[in-house]
Amino acid sequence: MLKKLTVALTAAALALAAACGSSDSGSDDALVIGASPSPHAEILTFVKDNLAADAGLDLEIQEFSDYVQPNIALNDGLLDANYFQHKPYLEDFEAEKGLDLAWVGDVHLEPLGVYSKKVTALDALKSGAVVAIPNDATNGARALALLADQGVITLKDGAGVAATERDITANPKGLKFKALEAAQLPRSLQDVDAAVINGNYAISGGLVPSEDALALESADGNPYANGLVVKTGDEKDAKITKLLELLQSPETRAFIEEKYEGSVLPAK
Repeated sequence: MLKKLTVALTAAALALAAACGSSDSGSDDALVIGASPSPHAEILTFVKDNLAADAGLDLEIQEFSDYVQPNIALNDGLLDANYFQHKPYLEDFEAEKGLDLAWVGDVHLEPLGVYSKKVTALDALKSGAVVAIPNDATNGARALALLADQGVITLKDGAGVAATERDITANPKGLKFKALEAAQLPRSLQDVDAAVINGNYAISGGLVPSEDALALESADGNPYANGLVVKTGDEKDAKITKLLELLQSPETRAFIEEKYEGSVLPAK
């Protein structure tokens, strides 16, 4: 009985944490938006502090440190929207979890980067080097594509956003890949030869993508823009539409360009 009670209380505490997060306090009429701390919550905070009031919006920002709970909380009605992911990840997550969420619009791109504490160039990686990559399907494929673009490996034609290690057709250095939860990748740098890290986790881990990355994704034709997501049916809600306008506004674009200096790019 004690064990069951402990499990129940833990579950309740987790639900409360998801509902409260590290949020700004807001009114009952506030739009509650779940976001990764950096850069998503920072961008939302700029909008909240500089643009939202004049547009008649009250924003409440709840921060999440992983890529799972923001979609679960949105599906469960604890959020009005979230802003932390790209469309391929959303589509993969929906299919896996059976959720019914909807993409509203693109806001920014965080170029995925390759980082290392042991080498200063990709061609300096030794034979058999260990490279950490994200363990979710879409970002794992994205990491492999970046390495292929840099000539480190070769992928089967057409592998695209569904690429896995099975699609590697050439690996001259015999690299070994270690799949880790995306948030753990910055902390893994001491334990591996290199890691392919999502932009938001690189920034929150103290890395400067435009300076520290051995290689970065190009923004041209990139399908991995991060954007605003809601439950299906809420895409045309007036407040959601207005929020997207503010996130895509010239003022927000200028903020992104000035603050992140190429480490985060406005979506094209």
